[in-house]
Amino acid sequence: MGLALVMEGIMSGCYHVCPTYSNFQFDTAFMYVIAGLCMLKIYSIRHPDINATANSSYLALALIILLAVLGVVYGRVWFWILFTLVHIACVYALSLEIYFMGRWKLDGNVFKRVWFVIKTDVMQCAAPTHKMRFALLLCGNIINWAIAIFGVVSQPKDFASYLLAIFIANLLLYMTFYISMKIYFKERILPVPVFFILMDIITWAGALYFFIFKAHTNWEKMPAQSREENDNCIVLNFYDAHDVWHFLSALGLFMSFLIMMILDDDLIKIPRSKIRVF
Repeated sequence: MGLALVMEGIMSGCYHVCPTYSNFQFDTAFMYVIAGLCMLKIYSIRHPDINATANSSYLALALIILLAVLGVVYGRVWFWILFTLVHIACVYALSLEIYFMGRWKLDGNVFKRVWFVIKTDVMQCAAPTHKMRFALLLCGNIINWAIAIFGVVSQPKDFASYLLAIFIANLLLYMTFYISMKIYFKERILPVPVFFILMDIITWAGALYFFIFKAHTNWEKMPAQSREENDNCIVLNFYDAHDVWHFLSALGLFMSFLIMMILDDDLIKIPRSKIRVF
């Protein structure tokens, strides 16, 4: 995760040397890696025995970056249909993995077993067997299906940002779920993680404010036209609003990493066999 953050800084610098639509994929490539590794990190805390292996994880991330390149170069109707099918298939497979906690296998009878679970856990029961996991997967499927339908219908030009939105939405959902479960099961969140969570929210709010409302960047325009939209420097008479966005977002990423590292410090002296799995 640390190396991915360093590489994101390097690749972002490469993009900002000549910001164009094609070069933007350099800026987002390691954002996918960071988001994917963060989700794996959170999942591995409670599921160290069934977490994805390093080989399969990095292979998946490599395929995702390949998809991002294809989306930037060949962002046509056929690609959007193919990508949407792949997206939904991944959501389906991950839903099975999370709900059954690795106790399932992909074979010819997988759809039959899923229908059996829906019939027994959803249609014939007042509540699912695993309520919390079901709630997480329900929210996740609604969000991902909504993003997938939006993508295939509108086919946004900026595929790199669209793919990044998928990763960020799922990471935020899973992080929120994890913190909510700690509170639900009355696990204590120590003062230091609480402080960094509050500071991280404030930092990201400020970063998004400067990115959305203050920074004026548009790679679709010629350099001379883009230069005309430059604002006055606001920090030390040298840095503009876009620079402030980079400062705040970098600080926000750093504190997000700290939160994931220290969030479960209250469980340091608790035997793993007594730690709740959710």
